[in-house]
Amino acid sequence: MPGFRDIVGHKEAIQHLESAMKLDKVSHAYIINGEKGSGKKLLASAFAQVLQCERKEKDSCGECRSCRQAESGNHPDIIRIVHEKPNSISVDEIREQLVNDVQIKPYSSKYKIYIVPEAEKLTVQAQNALLKTIEEPPFYAVIILLTVNASTLLPTVLSRCVMLNMKPVSDKQVRQYLMEHVQIPDYQADICSAFSHGNIGRAMELATSEKFQEIKSAVLALARDAANMEIQDIIVSVKSMVDFKLFIEDFFDLLAVWYCDVLYFKATKDVDGLAFKDQVQMISDQTSKSSYEGLERILDGIQKAKQRINANVNFELTMELLFMTIKESLA
Repeated sequence: MPGFRDIVGHKEAIQHLESAMKLDKVSHAYIINGEKGSGKKLLASAFAQVLQCERKEKDSCGECRSCRQAESGNHPDIIRIVHEKPNSISVDEIREQLVNDVQIKPYSSKYKIYIVPEAEKLTVQAQNALLKTIEEPPFYAVIILLTVNASTLLPTVLSRCVMLNMKPVSDKQVRQYLMEHVQIPDYQADICSAFSHGNIGRAMELATSEKFQEIKSAVLALARDAANMEIQDIIVSVKSMVDFKLFIEDFFDLLAVWYCDVLYFKATKDVDGLAFKDQVQMISDQTSKSSYEGLERILDGIQKAKQRINANVNFELTMELLFMTIKESLA
């Protein structure tokens, strides 16, 4: 379990927490809101460890008894709420693990900290039970709700918590993190960072995913051959796309990144701004054969294909229309 020093990005959230500790104004209730993989659990764990550290200044020491317990996941005063049903956290679970337990004073620390992952799954009854504790907490209690969608929480809960929103990490920071921790080459880190939209968890998943590499290869093959495809070639390509049906959003997004690269390079000739830096020769070739209007039509076609798939339009028909749009726009 790391301290703040090991978190990439999220400076505003960290500075808020550091300031609260420095001024001895730690809130009894926080909501950390952000998409899956954005670092909510990491931030909550680091905050908990820093709060409980016996030698802390701005960060945890990593050496005291409290830090060692936190890092091993065995700290008696850092409690993580668990739930049996995958889609809900019941009122009984909240009462047993938090509402009743919080009445017991900390075993060895200044604070007793409760981390509630997937707080969007709290039932209304569970939230109401939790609300009473948030309204009148023991002086030592700190409750941290982690959620991908804070709007699912009751207004009464939202109004009594400090909200920390996880913001995207810069592509540069994501790229550096991947190269250092996953040890992938720079050109692969470029793609994963551009495609992750500032989400390090997502970038890590992509960097280690064989399926993502297959989708990338399919995108490059389409980009290379689209202009010269005949109808029969398009039909064959569409049939091969069925293998990616469950990952079609990734395919669309990666295809959009490719044509954004072509459009960007056509306008600027700047290699450093490309996601597909390792394909600069093919990008350069396509810019000379593509018009701005044609590239805009392709990007619009990708967006329409996404909308059709989400509206349950026939998969093969949607892909045929997209491939025809790409072919005609590059002619």
